[in-house]
Amino acid sequence: MTEENFINKAKASGIIALDLSDYKPTTEIVELDIKEYLFMGMIVKEKEFKESIAAVDFSVYNEKAVGITCSTDAIIPPWAYMFIMEKLSPYASYVDLNDAEAILLDLWKRRLIYADLKQYRNQKVVVRASTHHDPSLYLLAAGLLKPLVKTLMYGEIGLPKVIFKQ
Repeated sequence: MTEENFINKAKASGIIALDLSDYKPTTEIVELDIKEYLFMGMIVKEKEFKESIAAVDFSVYNEKAVGITCSTDAIIPPWAYMFIMEKLSPYASYVDLNDAEAILLDLWKRRLIYADLKQYRNQKVVVRASTHHDPSLYLLAAGLLKPLVKTLMYGEIGLPKVIFKQ
């Protein structure tokens, strides 16, 4: 069989692939465990806490997403988080009370929400399958694409699972 007779059925189908990996954030994500700034690793004593936080070089968090955590079961008053945020705000690109994995997912979702998806309007779209992506990304993608697309699918162009068809 010559190349002239070969028909690429996947290409001929007109299906466009959306790869969620294209929206994965590239920002470095780090965690700031505030346990070491607490009295005995458990208690927020205002004066000591403010002094220990003031001594931190927050410039190391420049252009990074920061997840504030506490690895002990301490009760942290809201003002303490506000104090840390005041110190981080000139440097960090994003700050939240979460671990790095949750922040990655949050930033990924934000990138998807604010993405320009007009290219998928009235198209047959397959969202590429990956076991490495959180299922909530597929949920979000379906919600964003359904009002736009003619057909929404999951998997690969050659063998997709139809989710929605107009």
